[in-house]
Amino acid sequence: MNERIPLMSRPVPVIVVILLALLLDQAVKFAVEMWLPFQEAVHVVPMLALYRTYNYGVAFSMLSGMEGWFIVTLRLFVVGFVVWLWRQTPKARGFAHAGYAFIIAGAFGNLIDRALFGYVIDYVLFYTETWSFAVFNLADTFITIGAGLVILDELLLLRRAKR
Repeated sequence: MNERIPLMSRPVPVIVVILLALLLDQAVKFAVEMWLPFQEAVHVVPMLALYRTYNYGVAFSMLSGMEGWFIVTLRLFVVGFVVWLWRQTPKARGFAHAGYAFIIAGAFGNLIDRALFGYVIDYVLFYTETWSFAVFNLADTFITIGAGLVILDELLLLRRAKR
C-alpha cells in the first residue's frame, strides 16, 4: 500500500518554511532594533511588554560568560543533530518533521544574530508585579513550537502503538 507523505516530511516545503521563518524573525528583529528603546519596557497588554535587550549566551542567558565561538559551535552542533534526527525519522511522522523545521529555523535565526552582532536580540517579556519570565524572541518561539510538535508526534505515536 502506498502511504501519502505528509507535506512537512518533504524537503522543499521544509526549506520554504525554514526560509520564511528566518525572514520573519530577522525582519522583526530589524524593526525592534530600529524602533524599540533599549532596556525600556513598552507595555502592550497586562503582563506583556516589549523589552529590547541583548542575550550573550544561549537560552535564558545560560553560558553568557562563554566565548562566542563556543556558543556558535554549540548551536551548529544542535542544528546538525536536529537535521540528523529529521533524516532518521520516518516520513509518515509529519508533526515531528514540522517540529524539526521550526527548531532549525529558530536556531538559525539566533545564529544569524550571534554572527552579525555577537549577541541575540530579545524583545518579548511576560511579567507580573513580583515575577518576570526571561526575555525572548520569535526564534525562541519557533524552537519552543518545534519542540512541542516533536513531543506531540511522540505522544501520537505512543497512542497509535497502544491500539
